[in-house]
Amino acid sequence: MGRGGHTHFLDACFLCRKRLAGNRDIFMYRGDTPFCSEECRREQMEADAAAERTEKARRAGKLTRGAPSSRREVEGPQERGNSVRAGSILAL
Repeated sequence: MGRGGHTHFLDACFLCRKRLAGNRDIFMYRGDTPFCSEECRREQMEADAAAERTEKARRAGKLTRGAPSSRREVEGPQERGNSVRAGSILAL
């Protein structure tokens, strides 16, 4: 613990809360997040990346879910009352 009972952000590992002391290396991430080892830092980086992917997917789902679409746009243009789709062959 720091002076006056307050902790300093470099007193403990952000992930496992292991005390950071002595002449040991401190592994930093995103500028101000200390870790006791490369393993703890990597674990946090992987967790952050997974959270970002989840958030990105959630946002993408909101954008597409709310988008209005008509059946005609999905199927393609109408011709003589039959649907014509891309990749289809129309024999006359």
